[in-house]
Amino acid sequence: MNMQVAKDTVVTLDYHVTDPDGEVVDAGREALVYLHGGFDDIFPKIEEALHGKKVGESVQVKLQPDEAFGDYDAELVQIEPRKDFPKELQVGMQFEGGPEEGDDDDLVIYRVTDIADDKVVLDGNHPLAGMALVFTCTVTAIRAASVPGAASIPSTSAPSSGVGRSSAANWLSSRLGGM
Repeated sequence: MNMQVAKDTVVTLDYHVTDPDGEVVDAGREALVYLHGGFDDIFPKIEEALHGKKVGESVQVKLQPDEAFGDYDAELVQIEPRKDFPKELQVGMQFEGGPEEGDDDDLVIYRVTDIADDKVVLDGNHPLAGMALVFTCTVTAIRAASVPGAASIPSTSAPSSGVGRSSAANWLSSRLGGM
């Protein structure tokens, strides 16, 4: 059977991500598995490029920041008192935060980017915010979804958190070491 990438197919990709200068951002050590068909399991521009492809075919997609992790937002950088954090604090740690009267949809994951004296710098931007990316992949497997329109993807695939732009951003973020 010579199946093509189409709506309600589960697609497996070998991939890697670089910046426009060719510096590796994600070496793609594990296969990416997603449900094709507008389910926000992968960035829309990548899904569009893959539509109709067959096993063995490759694509390279250049993503501008607004097509990937968004533009860098300086308003998501905050300086907080050191006393408000646990004793064991390191650059790279992450904390959830949001407006006091907000709901779960308003939560932001903040990364500790600097610790100086009695202050902690937090950044709510994705580490790749503001970056153009080049996503290169090869289709390695295609199968019909067990239940059309339902995520029937193995646990090695993109986690679905339903946050913001797409679970693709969350998935890639998890692949980049929880950045």
